[in-house]
This record gives sequence, structure tokens and C-alpha cells, in this order.
Amino acid sequence: MLPIGPEILLLLVLAAFIAGVIDSIAGGGGLLALPAILLAGAPPVTALATNKLQGMFGTASAVLHYARAGQVEPRTQAFPALLALLAGGGGALVASHLPAEAIRAVLPILLIGVALYFAFKKGLNDDDRHQRMSEGTFDATFVPGMAFYDGVLGPGTGSFFMLGFVTLRGFGLLKATAHTKLLNFASNVGSMLVFALVAQPWWIVGLSMGVAQFAGAQVGSRLAVRVGARVIRPLLVVTSVALALRLLWQAWSA
Repeated sequence: MLPIGPEILLLLVLAAFIAGVIDSIAGGGGLLALPAILLAGAPPVTALATNKLQGMFGTASAVLHYARAGQVEPRTQAFPALLALLAGGGGALVASHLPAEAIRAVLPILLIGVALYFAFKKGLNDDDRHQRMSEGTFDATFVPGMAFYDGVLGPGTGSFFMLGFVTLRGFGLLKATAHTKLLNFASNVGSMLVFALVAQPWWIVGLSMGVAQFAGAQVGSRLAVRVGARVIRPLLVVTSVALALRLLWQAWSA
């Protein structure tokens, strides 16, 4: 049974499409999709589970296009993706036992820092540069750490993954975006598997939004591949600042 009216579902589908475009380029699609689900009347845990469900389609869509465009090779990323899946599930499993309020208090500062870095750091483009961390160390530490955070809370995961790939692995912006989507997809799957057991997602709503997310991510990833850093960099700055402001507004309202 559909928990909402068809007109509300249509608005959620539209929000999911726009979120898919944004998320496939710079992350932050949950900035639009999750509040929309909450406004539709979903309880918080249900909204989080439904958002993970629909978000999987967007990240999967982006991964498919980036792989076809030669920006990421999924087979070579199998191990870090598995770690992200397990860590995302672990994060979702222990979410209720962690001080989420403290994390939310620090998040706006971190996101504004991400925005400032990408806004003012000179030389950021689609070219690779010197790496500060080996692939093995990055996969064993940063990847599961961010995936665990994605399962626990989630906002800004794509932006933080991007920052890690650029600053630690030395990736160009387009390559970093492509690799971010693969790991974000894996962490979404892991956390969704857990939420399917411990929560009650709106399945029809989530799947309907997922179809729109898939289509939106195809549009966004095509734009990113065609234009590259010229669209990724400003959109990453805007989404990071917008998410930080939203979190600050939530804290102020509370």
C-alpha cells in the first residue's frame, strides 16, 4: 500500500531526479532527497532507510557511465568496494549507539573546510598529481572509515571521499568523482541491507525515486565526463556549503 498520495510521490520522484544529477557530479544528493522524504511524513529511521534505497540507484547509474567512459575500472576496485560494503553495513548496525549529535555538530565545519579547499586550492583540474598515501593504505583505512560514517549518518560522504581521493591519492577531479561513486554505491548497499532488516523503508516510494535517481545520475555523469573539472569543482563547493548550512539550520532549529 502506498503510504502517501500520488501527487506527493510525483514531487518525490522529481526531487530524486534532481538529486541524482547533483550527486553523480559532486555528491550531496541526499541534501535534497532526504528532507523531501521527511517532509512527506516518513519517520526519521524510515526516511533514512528509504533514502538509502533510492540513493543506490543513482550511485549505480553513475558508476555504470563512468566505467563505460573509462574513468574507473570496477574489477580493480573490488576489494575496497567490499570493505566499503561491510563498513557501511556496520555503521548502519551501530548507528543508534553512537553520539550522532556530536558528529552533526562537527560536520558543518568539515564541509565548509571541504568547500574552501576546492574553491581556493590552485591547480585543481582533471590531471593526476603526487599521491600522499599508497593505494593499499588508503583502501584499508580511509575507505572503510568513510563508509562506516556513511552507514552511521551519511551527509557529506561523497564530498569527503572526493577530498580523500584528491589530496591523498592525487587523483584529478573527474577520476576522483568516478571512484567516489563506486565506493559510495558499495557503502549504500551495505547500509541498505542492514536497514532492510532493522527499519521499515517505504519500498514503493524508494523504488520509484530510485528510477528517477538512475535517470538523473545518467544526465549528471554524462555532463561531468564532457565538461570535467569546470563543472565538478563549482558544484562541489556549492553542495558542500549548502549541506553545511542545512545542518547548521537544523541545529539552530533544535
